[in-house]
Amino acid sequence: MNDSGPSRLALLRFLERVQVGDLERTRRWIADEEKREAERHRGIAARSPAPDWLIERGLSRHNAVYVHVGNCWNAGSRSKGIERDQALRALADGVTACPQCQPDTALGILD
Repeated sequence: MNDSGPSRLALLRFLERVQVGDLERTRRWIADEEKREAERHRGIAARSPAPDWLIERGLSRHNAVYVHVGNCWNAGSRSKGIERDQALRALADGVTACPQCQPDTALGILD
């Protein structure tokens, strides 16, 4: 029987080239993923710290509705960070303290 196809050695060399290409592609994927992870970590490190106090505005965005502790789960999307003295002033001016996070208690305001 005459074998006119590629030799076993030629087939193994072909397989080797395919596998080297797969390995190089996998290494590129790994390098790309490492870059993304490094960028994500840099972004997290560069992020400004969460505010200690929040003030939530109403629908008109002019009137203050609630004062929150900075990590309150109930703070709405119209909330922005404020300083401690601003939170105290807002509560003194009659802005409602969030009933869930109770910033008045956290600020030491007693009724």
